[in-house]
Amino acid sequence: MRLLILGGTEFVGRAVTEGALARGWDVTVFHRGRHAAPDGARAVHGDRTTADGFAALDAHAAHDGAWDAVVDTWSGAPRHVRDAARRLRERAGAYAYVSSMSVYAYPGRAGSDESYPVVDGDPDADAVAYAEDKSGGELAAVDAFGAERTLLLRAGLILGPYENIGRLPWWLNRVARGGPVLAPGPRDAVIQYVDVRDLAEWTLDAVAARRHGPYNLLCPRGHATMGDLLDACVDVAGAPDAQLRWAAPEDVVAAGIEPWEELPVWIPPGELYDTVHDTSSAKAVGAGLSCRPLRETVRDTWGWLRSLGGEAPLRPDRRRVGLAASREAAFLAG
Repeated sequence: MRLLILGGTEFVGRAVTEGALARGWDVTVFHRGRHAAPDGARAVHGDRTTADGFAALDAHAAHDGAWDAVVDTWSGAPRHVRDAARRLRERAGAYAYVSSMSVYAYPGRAGSDESYPVVDGDPDADAVAYAEDKSGGELAAVDAFGAERTLLLRAGLILGPYENIGRLPWWLNRVARGGPVLAPGPRDAVIQYVDVRDLAEWTLDAVAARRHGPYNLLCPRGHATMGDLLDACVDVAGAPDAQLRWAAPEDVVAAGIEPWEELPVWIPPGELYDTVHDTSSAKAVGAGLSCRPLRETVRDTWGWLRSLGGEAPLRPDRRRVGLAASREAAFLAG
């Protein structure tokens, strides 16, 4: 299998690249050269946002021929997905676009699936907002490759090694610091996510099987709870005196503490919770999605984080997550 990955050096792209290499696939990674591609991948450098950004990829394709599939991880302006997909539609058999569950119209409905309405998107647009950008990217991919050759990976919350948003790394570093830890309840609230490596393996299986259309990529409801996540963080990384202090969600919200951003992963009961942590992934599970135990995700992320000295690399275009120590202390003392 010959695979072209647009991206391929960070988080999702890196996991897909490593997974494909482990299968013995021929992998080409097209990226800007800011990070090293995994060993074994053929690196082609270029910037898709510039006028001549595809020159090196064009030359490579002219010499080495077509690919069986493309995996595109782009998160910005849809027109850059449009340009890439149009350029590659005669050179690749299929196009897998890593989209997001954010494309679904808000508010969501508990238990909704891929048939739920999505926000409007424009394949020719510059960057507008994350949901609209991803929706436009989906349309751009389908416009170029056609519905039968386009796979839309609507990922939920993605965790695991190489995470460059900082959600799970923040919790791990927080419990490693020790002391009383604000744990937002309910403890038994279900959380939905997908380990980046499970997402990658399913993606590779799907492109090999020529699957097409949208799939929600996240573990099924009931796979894990907020309590499971924080207990695993304490067990794996917690200082000896780390102690979870569970708080009612209404008290956390009343204190002005921001869900998701200040307390990563956590969302209180309500419409946003239904949208993020109560969505059907039955279609992907039926097509082979397998989710490893949460503790394995937490353990491996901690091992990767320690290999970097405790500081995860963060995307410059995303807001830094996490609750300031002073705000946490004030809430716990109140």
